[in-house]
Amino acid sequence: MSQEPEKLGLWAQIKEDWIAHGRDWTLPGFRAVAVQRFGAWRMTIKPLIFRAPLSVLYRSLYRKIRNGYGIELPYTVQLGRRVIIEHQSGIVIHGYSVIGDDCIIRQGVTLGNRYLDRPFDAPKLGNRVNIGAGAKILGNLTIGDDACIGANAVVLSDIPASSTAVGIPAKLIPTKTEAK
Repeated sequence: MSQEPEKLGLWAQIKEDWIAHGRDWTLPGFRAVAVQRFGAWRMTIKPLIFRAPLSVLYRSLYRKIRNGYGIELPYTVQLGRRVIIEHQSGIVIHGYSVIGDDCIIRQGVTLGNRYLDRPFDAPKLGNRVNIGAGAKILGNLTIGDDACIGANAVVLSDIPASSTAVGIPAKLIPTKTEAK
């Protein structure tokens, strides 16, 4: 019997993200995640007349985060719980990306599509994925749970769970148990 994940309200999600970001509301990563959560929440407001002012506010906040901090995190991203954006600047996340719980995204990371003729292809990150600074994850691919992506890696294919990928293009490196 599968169990549905707990559905949190907007304020509960933001509080959980605030705690995950070290209880520092001034961090650009926390602010970007909070604005993304607000943007996704506002789409649940059904009468368009009530949603319209919230949409104006969201657009203003989104542009401030994007232009001021260099973090592009649209409301259409399926964002898991306690996602940490560790450093600001140069972070671009495709609008159709899926990011699991407890992931860490660092400066200069791109989650994007690979081909212009397939604009909806986007990466899917499992839970507890750790992405190094400058990494590029491109295309319709899946990064498994507990995977690590090295700094400046260019990932063009699926990465299995609990693996580490480094290089251009990214290649798996053996773990200590596999090396024996």
